[in-house]
Amino acid sequence: MKGPGPRKVALSACLSATLILAFAQYSSAQTDPRERTFPQSKAVVEKIVKELQAAMAGHLPVLDGFAISGNHPFDRYQRAYYQSTADVTTTASGGTLVRVNTKVTAWYSDPVPSRSGYQLLTSNGRLESDLLDQVAERLADVNDMVPGAKSSLSKAAASSRQPAAKDSVIPAPAVSAPVPRIPESGGTFSSSLAQGLSAQDRSARITPKAGDDLSGLKAEAASLEEILKNQAHPKNLVAVKKSGTAVVASPSLNAKTLFLASPRDEFEMLDFTPDWVHVRISGLSRGWIWRNNLEMPGTIPDSAAGPAPTPTAAELFRVSREEIAPFPGDWEPLRGKNVKIVSVQKTDETVKDGGLPVKLEFAKSILDNNYSELTQKSPALAGIVLIFDSADGGMIAATISTVQQWKAGALSDAALWHQCFFDPPETFNSSGSSGAY
Repeated sequence: MKGPGPRKVALSACLSATLILAFAQYSSAQTDPRERTFPQSKAVVEKIVKELQAAMAGHLPVLDGFAISGNHPFDRYQRAYYQSTADVTTTASGGTLVRVNTKVTAWYSDPVPSRSGYQLLTSNGRLESDLLDQVAERLADVNDMVPGAKSSLSKAAASSRQPAAKDSVIPAPAVSAPVPRIPESGGTFSSSLAQGLSAQDRSARITPKAGDDLSGLKAEAASLEEILKNQAHPKNLVAVKKSGTAVVASPSLNAKTLFLASPRDEFEMLDFTPDWVHVRISGLSRGWIWRNNLEMPGTIPDSAAGPAPTPTAAELFRVSREEIAPFPGDWEPLRGKNVKIVSVQKTDETVKDGGLPVKLEFAKSILDNNYSELTQKSPALAGIVLIFDSADGGMIAATISTVQQWKAGALSDAALWHQCFFDPPETFNSSGSSGAY
């Protein structure tokens, strides 16, 4: 009896290699905690991701468990902050792939003060996985609301939570060391992440560490306080007032945002102007911060003295027309997308408009007044555009995502403007703009 011919053997080997490669790629994709594929359409998944914008940035009470330890121990870091972005794409099978990227930053305290500063750490994937879990839960809820719809996500999630056998269940060890509590103010945590940390905190309080010497701890704390009192506080430090304050690369509205600082963050002041403060971030790294977002040292006022603009923004400008149309510019985030266009005119052409501060103040009121319509009544809109109809006017554009983060408190007013589009840029690059913040 003859064996299989060489052509059949070659075909069989090729088919086996193809199956092995496909299985390896599938396994790799499923084990990456930063991405997940959903059977729903891209439009449905994008809507869910937009609803979760407020949970995509906030403060971390601890770094251990959320970031990968680098060259320094975690106990040298403080004021940790995370910010996530989600990339939603359609798969070849008609489903949707969501990939989450997270940046974790924290203030590093070095024994040599000049080496201290904010550093970027690598996320270990827990924050990304947690966000994807929330997307899956929301999608499962949406499926449950549709009559006759089958929620494969809910079934898969439920089966993954069921143990294979009673003998394989391993009880979770009790937490014996104290876990820092989540701050009551500051950034927003995603629900499942906050619940997990809260459960750890309750366990820590219920099961105190054996042999803790409270009197010794109190004595050590008192000693540390005494050392801090005796240390000379530098006289050239500035402190951040508001959450989400932007630290930018140059003193300009169009400058690149380096990171968002937290309240009470301190920086060494190198120089200042009526509107900007030049600060040392760490080592040779430098940045700029709006002056009235900072508490200035000594007798230097937080903002430059000057008369308040008269008349007010509401008295100087009025909305002349509103329409829905494609974005009238070439900015990538809104290119070719439908936006709400608000045309603005002066109430009196003979009156000076007060410059950039008043324009930004009026723009901020328009964003605030239109927020509900943009997010609820007009889900197809990608952003909002303000056009000042005058010789020295210009255009300001913002995406819905940016406005949502600003309304949620994740962005300060200054950080909001640094994520907007200005055309022409020089019209909105005046140095006399601190009053708008």
